[in-house]
Amino acid sequence: MTETDPEYFGRIVDEDSLRSYLTAELGSVDEYDVRHHQEGHSNETLFVTWGDLELVIRRPPPGDIAENAHDVLREYRVIHALQDTDVRVPRTVLACEDESVTGSEFYAMERQDGDVLRDTEPERFGTPEKRERIGYEMVDRLVEIHNVDYDAVGLKEGDFGYPPGFTERQVKRWSKQLKWAFKVTEDEREVEELYEVMEWLEANVPADEKYPHTLVHGDYKLDNVMFGPSDAPEIAAIFDWELSTLGDPFTDLGWMLFYWRERKDPEPATPSLAQPFITREGYPTRRDLIDRYERKTGFEYDDPTFYWVLATYKLAGLGEMFFRRHLEGNADDPMYPKMRDGVPALAEQALAIIDGEMTI
Repeated sequence: MTETDPEYFGRIVDEDSLRSYLTAELGSVDEYDVRHHQEGHSNETLFVTWGDLELVIRRPPPGDIAENAHDVLREYRVIHALQDTDVRVPRTVLACEDESVTGSEFYAMERQDGDVLRDTEPERFGTPEKRERIGYEMVDRLVEIHNVDYDAVGLKEGDFGYPPGFTERQVKRWSKQLKWAFKVTEDEREVEELYEVMEWLEANVPADEKYPHTLVHGDYKLDNVMFGPSDAPEIAAIFDWELSTLGDPFTDLGWMLFYWRERKDPEPATPSLAQPFITREGYPTRRDLIDRYERKTGFEYDDPTFYWVLATYKLAGLGEMFFRRHLEGNADDPMYPKMRDGVPALAEQALAIIDGEMTI
């Protein structure tokens, strides 16, 4: 992992101010250390040692951000609400709305122990049987999210989310995020193909009665979960809930499947975001995962093409926002400049799915 630029580190945390705040909230300690965790690509993540406590602090990136993006207190709210459910979430510690502490709102949770599967699989999982289990763990834990009685845990319809019309609003929301990013990025290069994808999505949104209403994670994928340290693949924690809401669970399934590669697939449009090891012997196919999800939930996933295109479009939106932040100097992530070419490649992939050149 590369070292964080000291100037950028100073923009995302005031160590003295944070220490004063944590002392007031958690009591004084002798050991205190703050490190920037650079594996994520959206909100900023800090690892904080506070005496015997190992904490993770989540805060938005510095600078101008798109409306409704990087809502870390929403993320805290849903993780806190899920503490006593079957959903695997970290233990929450505190949330802070006072932006004077370190330049933004933030929250803290306990750090988990285990492995996030990004670039490779742990040796202990390197058999066909355990690879199959990894895929089915992903489905089973997603089913637990979609089974939550959201009203009972305080995530009430009309307050935390509005399931009716959700999928149509998703298309509109990500189109709005893209247009926000284009205000800056179009001076560098234009991605006209995304307007074709936008029109196709608007014309093919499933009707409300085609999907059930559930809690939605919003960013459910392999590198947003942590597998525990045991030899058996078992998800210990699910992270990155900033996009969670109430709505269409098939958007979660489609997002997970977008990242799930098979040997038959062409080279990924964004190689830095792909997990190439998923093509090894034993990992389930996308169809295997869909079949297990349908069997576990009783839902029928009838329109995989729409949700695959939507997932590709959403990632293009994220990539374009990342590229704008790069151009404005509001990021220290080496992936962001790669979105100059990555987003046009995603647009081409979306059109290939629409045209039937790529299939589930």
